[in-house]
Amino acid sequence: MSRATVLVIGVALLSVVGCTWLGGRPLEDSVVFQPRTYPNGDWTAEPGIEDAWFESADGTRLHGWFAEARAPRAVVLYAHGNAGNVSDWRFALQLFRDRLNTSVLVFDYRGYGRSEGTPSEAGVLTDARAARRWLAARTNVREQDIVLVGRSLGGGVAVDLAAKDGARGLILESTFTSLPDTAASYFPLLPVRGLMRTRLDSLAKIPNYHGPLLQTHGDADRIVPYALGRKLFNAANEPKLFVSVPGGGHNGPPSREYLTALDQFLGSLPAQN
Repeated sequence: MSRATVLVIGVALLSVVGCTWLGGRPLEDSVVFQPRTYPNGDWTAEPGIEDAWFESADGTRLHGWFAEARAPRAVVLYAHGNAGNVSDWRFALQLFRDRLNTSVLVFDYRGYGRSEGTPSEAGVLTDARAARRWLAARTNVREQDIVLVGRSLGGGVAVDLAAKDGARGLILESTFTSLPDTAASYFPLLPVRGLMRTRLDSLAKIPNYHGPLLQTHGDADRIVPYALGRKLFNAANEPKLFVSVPGGGHNGPPSREYLTALDQFLGSLPAQN
């Protein structure tokens, strides 16, 4: 069973048992956020990958990995899923820098990897803004000229950034309308929507984003239902493109169709200001 499946089951159980605490954290936060802390993982940075250190608005010290491309056609901020840490996402650095010719930052939310603090919905959203601020300064571009990529839970983070502040482009991978919708899809008879504090309500936010959108989802995703991805996409403004992956699950590698669309999407973005 994957950690994401445990997330859904745990949140559903939380709706029955009420507000419980685990290790000094609300049980819901402990289930939604599944960080691996340093030194867990392979922390051997490959050549050309540099450590990024920056502070969130409340002073929490955060960490990420940055890979710079030569003459990049875009600058990308990658928000990963609910589990692991940046050491699990080196393939994203390789994909966006080496194959797609973009400079990219993958960062850890508070409590993940080498980042300090304890994760929460408000905290990870604040952390994403700090990561974007660092990336803009490092690459000498405006924050609104950064392309935002969000995978699974990171999709909720990326949508929040794009909807409130804008983005040159928004890319969503296997993400949801909201966390309560995801839990309710597994346990429709339990009142999870009313009891969950952690929302990441992308469905309510995405109409406020007016820019290019690329979204992909596997139609056999057993963690985040395909229907939720389509519902989120339908609520978004044009221009937008949805890449369905026949037989694709939640944690599989990028499909050939998605990689082709991703390359074309980055090449079609409006010029940076």
